[in-house]
This record gives sequence, C-alpha cells and structure tokens, in this order.
Amino acid sequence: MHTIMVIGGGLVALALFALVARMFALDMGTVTKAFIGLWFVAALVNLWIGVARAGYPVAVEAPIFLIVFGVPAAIALFVGWKLS
Repeated sequence: MHTIMVIGGGLVALALFALVARMFALDMGTVTKAFIGLWFVAALVNLWIGVARAGYPVAVEAPIFLIVFGVPAAIALFVGWKLS
C-alpha cells in the first residue's frame, strides 16, 4: 500500500509541475527533466527510509525503487512529449 501511495504522490507532483509549466509558459521539456531529477532524489529517499528505518535489505528495496521511480518518470516522459 505504501508503494501505491508514493507513486500517487509522484503523479500529483507531476500534475503540479505540468500546471506550473502551463501557467508560466515554461518549456515542458525542461520541466520534465526537472521533475525526473527531483523524483529520482525522492525515490532514493524512499529507498533509504526502507533500508535504514524499516530494516529491509537493499535487495528487497531495489525493485521497489525501480517501480516507485519508473512509473511516474515514464508518465512524465509521455506527458512531456505530448505537451511540448
């Protein structure tokens, strides 16, 4: 359930990035790159919390990291492509 909530948070963040890009007429390619960079850091923080605080091994958290990062990043690339 936590993974779904984190992915949902990423999608909400992506929607906010797209909204700000539209409001201020920013280049969607640049906004997409900024979102992916920031989302990568957020996904790494989520991985670190899972390993350091929850006690999961890195081998268990790594595939979750790929999903948590990959789904919003892939959608961001698609949205950036469609809106630019």
